[in-house]
Amino acid sequence: MPSLISPSTPTFSSSTSSKLQWVVIISTLIIGFVIMISNKNPDCLSENNGGKTSPHAVTTHNQENENGEALLLSSSSSSSFRRTDNSRILSEQLSKLQGLEEGLARARSGIRNAARNQTSHGEDKNSIYRNAGEFHWSYSKMEKMFKIYVYEEGNPPLFHNGPYKGLYSTEGMFINGIETSKQLRTRDPDRAHVYFLPFSIKVMVRYLYESDSQDVEPIKRTIADYVDIIARKYPYWNRSSGADHSMLSCHDWGPRTSSSIPLLNKNSIRALCNANTSEGFNPSKDLSFPEINLRKGNLPVIVEGLPPSDRSILGFFAGRLHGNIRVILVQHWKDKDDKILVYDHLPAGISYGTMMRKSRFCLCPSGYEVASPRIVESIYSECVPVLISDHYVPPFSDILNWNSFSVQVRVNEIPNLKTILMSITEERYLELHKNLKQVLKHFMVNDPPVRHDAFYMTIHSIWLRRLNFRINT
Repeated sequence: MPSLISPSTPTFSSSTSSKLQWVVIISTLIIGFVIMISNKNPDCLSENNGGKTSPHAVTTHNQENENGEALLLSSSSSSSFRRTDNSRILSEQLSKLQGLEEGLARARSGIRNAARNQTSHGEDKNSIYRNAGEFHWSYSKMEKMFKIYVYEEGNPPLFHNGPYKGLYSTEGMFINGIETSKQLRTRDPDRAHVYFLPFSIKVMVRYLYESDSQDVEPIKRTIADYVDIIARKYPYWNRSSGADHSMLSCHDWGPRTSSSIPLLNKNSIRALCNANTSEGFNPSKDLSFPEINLRKGNLPVIVEGLPPSDRSILGFFAGRLHGNIRVILVQHWKDKDDKILVYDHLPAGISYGTMMRKSRFCLCPSGYEVASPRIVESIYSECVPVLISDHYVPPFSDILNWNSFSVQVRVNEIPNLKTILMSITEERYLELHKNLKQVLKHFMVNDPPVRHDAFYMTIHSIWLRRLNFRINT
């Protein structure tokens, strides 16, 4: 069983301590010139916005050296700013970073030991976890030490805000959860393991996107301007090349818009519902989290489904024909079989939820994008989800053993769908059904969040990816 932690730990040092020390030295030598220029022209314009200040950006007074690196200066710096002050601040930052990295190294070592101990006692292939001992040890360490700094720059509605109902509601739930968490959030950026970029792609689509234009450039520019501002104002983005920074998006355009910022796309921890490896999703640094449709903004209420012996429908799907996979599914199975019930529109008087709770397997084909809220709806209904997709990485798949509670079918296997489901023995089906009850807690949404729910599982996945690299001190 592979460990949660990579065998080797990449180091990010392109803008680390030695480079920052040179920045301080250079800044001290030219401090008089910088102050003179800043007094004459106090506004710093964003390079990413063509020399114009973004309407959603916060203007800073930081200057740059000839390499484009942000100097450790602020608008409140006085003309008597001394080299000793710079050196002391830098020394304190480096000391805190070294302490953070030492703590992460100990956690990394402990998780690897837990993985080895679990393997030595044998593996339970029916467990909902890939490695239960490793997960619980890692989760415990996360609860004790993991800290996240949320940048305070930016104003609602585009920043520090997100949707609380509908298909993309997990964006708003997560942003609110992390900003209000007394356990996770730190107000001291030097104590943080990860830095969160608090924007919502869904909200940006609402305010910045012109309907039917397919023009996402305003969204890309706003994100680029925000990253540019925090990179100028703080040292943290530059010292890790963005690797210890995280963003989250459940909107389909999350990958597309974030990919326009090279370091955000290449290095940063992206939490995405649209976890499509064919579109640049990288499981070693990005994480898949669940798409949960809170239709009216209410927390999910679980209605217990029928027991396995009373579930008379072998496979069920109902949904609009979004994307080619659903078209193929409907072409092969709509009105073709009394055991595989596939609808593009449910007949009047038939309840979608009731049908799920009467079915053994719920078909979850990808739509226009790979993620589907039906996966979580199936889990809520104790209906074994059948993931029909190519290139999709299921949520929390670094922790959860999806083979223990779901069936995964490739698109080219759709014609054989009934054969595949009928070949699953009763014993195997009962095991899948039992495991659904166990895994349910990891997909629940709570306000406030509770231990092991979808919010904290997402946080844990971010924690794991932070453990998988170190910043050179």
